[in-house]
Order: sequence, then structure tokens, then C-alpha cells
Amino acid sequence: MSRLLLWLEGPLQSWGADSRYCARTTLPFPTRSGVLGLLCSATGRRGEQRDWLAHMASLGQTVRSYPRVHNDRIHKAPILVDFHMVGSGYDKGDPWQNLHILKKSDGKAPRNAPGTKITYRHYLQDMAFACALEVPEDEAHQLLRALQQPVWELSLGRKNCPPSARVARGVFATEEDALSAADAIAREKNRQPLLTVRDGAHEDGDETWTLRDVPLCFGIFKEYRERQVTLYYQ
Repeated sequence: MSRLLLWLEGPLQSWGADSRYCARTTLPFPTRSGVLGLLCSATGRRGEQRDWLAHMASLGQTVRSYPRVHNDRIHKAPILVDFHMVGSGYDKGDPWQNLHILKKSDGKAPRNAPGTKITYRHYLQDMAFACALEVPEDEAHQLLRALQQPVWELSLGRKNCPPSARVARGVFATEEDALSAADAIAREKNRQPLLTVRDGAHEDGDETWTLRDVPLCFGIFKEYRERQVTLYYQ
């Protein structure tokens, strides 16, 4: 096995694990599904991808966060909360636009309301993450090349969150080598490690979380399973 190093940096990022409907929250670090979705964009994979996701499910993923440093102190920007209006501004007389208007349970549009819903979206601001992803050695450089020349645009959790720096940062023999390289990148950018997230429950960690972010199936009807991660604060 090798470790593929991804550098995930951008003005906005959003990594949702369990939020739906009106409030779309974000975790403080990239999810397993978000990272694999990014690889799907890079390699041009579409649809359910059940076999590929099953192949990737058991491989390790270690994430380290790097907020910016100001005046020798870590500066972690607050969560940005934005809202989106869904289902407004469409013409009911147009068959295609009518499909976008929110409907009641009986399939009809509301009589005295426009069918508009406000949803709240949460974003991390000015953050950078290193992701040391375990991949088979014979696939590592293929994925690296795909990230360098992606088939579709890469995004950091949501499509409106493009990366502001090069994502592919090399292939390494061990997790330690990959994270050491990430620490060096962070120092050049005046960033400092704050949090490391490792797969599984470990007694030497600070917290253990259970997340439902391991994708079994992408596409229209997505499926996920749970995993545990251990958080280590610097």
C-alpha cells in the first residue's frame, strides 16, 4: 500500500455527514464520502460505483487540519451560514420549470404560497486539510495523474467550493512521510496543525466520533455505512 497525499485548501469548504433538508451543516474536517467523491470527479466516474466503493471502503484515511496563524496565534475563522431559496422564480406554465417548484405530498403546488423553501448551508472558511489516503501501490500514481488533470471540476465538499491550491501532492510510502510533507506545505503557507483524525477507535485519542460517511452507493439513491474515527488535538 501507498499513501496518496491530497491538499484541500479553499476560501470555503463544506463536508456534510448527516444533515438533510433545511439545515446543511459541515464537519470540521473532510468526510470519507467527500474525499471519494472528489476522486470520482477526477477520474470521471459516474453513477452508483458500487464495486469501486467496496474496493475503497476498507482503505485508511488520515486527515489533518491546518488553520492560518496570525501574530503567532492560530486563527480559526467562524462557520459561515448562508441561505438558499429553493423553488422560487419558476413559471408554472412551463412544463420544465414547473418540475422545479416545490410540491405538497399530493404532488400539487401550494395554492396560497409560492412553494419556496429556505435552506441553510454551513461552510468552513479559510481552512486547509491534508488527507493521507491509503491506496494500492499500483493505483496510486494513476489517481495522482487524474487529480492533476481531472475529468470534471474538483470541489471541497460542495460544487460551489473549488480548491484554491493544487490538490495532488505526491505518493508516499507511509502515512508518517505523507503527513510530514503536509506539515512542510503548511509551514510555507503560515499554517499550523490543529487536529488529526484517524480511522477507528483508539484509547490514546482525545475524542471518538461515529460518522455515517462511508459510501456504499453514489448516484440518485445514495447509501452509506458507519465508521468510527479518533480525534487528536494538537
